[in-house]
Amino acid sequence: MPGGLRVLAVDDEAPALDDLVHLLRADPRIGTVHTARDGAGALRCLDRALAEGRPIDAVFLDIRMPGLDGTVLGRVLAQFARAPHIVFVTAFEEHAVDAFEIKATDYILKPVRPERLAEAIRRVSQNGGPGTAAAARGAVPRPEPEPMPVELAGVTRFVAPTEVLYVEAQGDYARLHTANGSHLVRIPLAALEDRWRDAGFVRVHRSHLVALAAIEELRLDSGRCTILVGGTELPVSRRHVRELRDLLVRNARRPS
Repeated sequence: MPGGLRVLAVDDEAPALDDLVHLLRADPRIGTVHTARDGAGALRCLDRALAEGRPIDAVFLDIRMPGLDGTVLGRVLAQFARAPHIVFVTAFEEHAVDAFEIKATDYILKPVRPERLAEAIRRVSQNGGPGTAAAARGAVPRPEPEPMPVELAGVTRFVAPTEVLYVEAQGDYARLHTANGSHLVRIPLAALEDRWRDAGFVRVHRSHLVALAAIEELRLDSGRCTILVGGTELPVSRRHVRELRDLLVRNARRPS
């Protein structure tokens, strides 16, 4: 966008607002950063920008604020004729349903990581400026699942869901298989399935949870279904075949 994106950062806590503004200004896609400490101030800023002919492209919005909270403000903004993109920035996961209903562009958990904010800015940039937000905001906003702590040679490191190709059940434990090896963590597969569902993981067998994006091939042979993930062939239970096939088809149709 010529001149960069015009954005508004809203947070009632000064340190959190300052940190967010600093990260936003560090991104070359951002042009102007306005700020507000509450919902009423945000509305005044949006009205002023619109009157000046420089509408706000995106609002980076905290949720729990005194007075007009972020979810209420988000619903108001979504009704604007030239609706800005809404990116929730919050420390609380439980408001993801509200974000889904509002059709927010993204949902970021605090503390904000620069790479996570960069992804949100990318989504805003791809979907255009005010007036296109309501039509373009089709993705379901979900909190990004937290990395899983694993022990390796006496050192704790964190494995992000994006690193994992598939997960194998081993009793009350789960083995995370990545491109560089595997890690055993103390969590039942069912619990991990629920935690990582929104990160694109699907159950294909009572013993396997797979990253949909990591599936290389789907093979059907004499009624037996298997998939190839990271060079490893994994079985698919009969009751999961249809759902998995449909998911793969829908995933293939999505624009990259």
